[in-house]
Amino acid sequence: MARFAMAIDTTRCVGCMDCVVACKTENDVPEGLCRDWIVQEARGAFPDLRLEIRSERCNHCDHPPCVHCCPTGASHVESFGSLVEIDPKLCIGCKACLAACPYDARTIHPDGYADKCTFCIHRLKEGLEPACVAVCPTHCMHFGDLDDPASEVSRLVAARRNHSLIPEAGTGPRIFFLT
Repeated sequence: MARFAMAIDTTRCVGCMDCVVACKTENDVPEGLCRDWIVQEARGAFPDLRLEIRSERCNHCDHPPCVHCCPTGASHVESFGSLVEIDPKLCIGCKACLAACPYDARTIHPDGYADKCTFCIHRLKEGLEPACVAVCPTHCMHFGDLDDPASEVSRLVAARRNHSLIPEAGTGPRIFFLT
């Protein structure tokens, strides 16, 4: 069974937000909400500063706290790609998953259910890449099966220096930022 992941090359991301627009368009995300966003983080001290620009979203964790706290089972791990998904029909909008997510990757849809990045599961099932990956003009986003050593994402994570967000949370995030 596949375990989908994403690697984002922060040395190539320019913060153009094409990924954000593609996601909103592909997934009909309501105005004022987003499933992915751009972060700029400056590190170091003058004159040795480094700016990291990265596209962030749900990390589709190996140990997702949002799934474990959901009282209805709406938040669950999908067998297809081991993706963390939400069934809007089961969600009661209690926001427990929002509180549990250390990445602030969830919002409440105007219709009252929790919403987040799905890695465009509907596209994946058709053999396509997530919309954000497909439109990236700098080709800094890479997607694939982390458990397949021949996949591009596995090779990049193994070969390049990288980091994930909040590793100390123990969630096992599957978004890797290549540096």
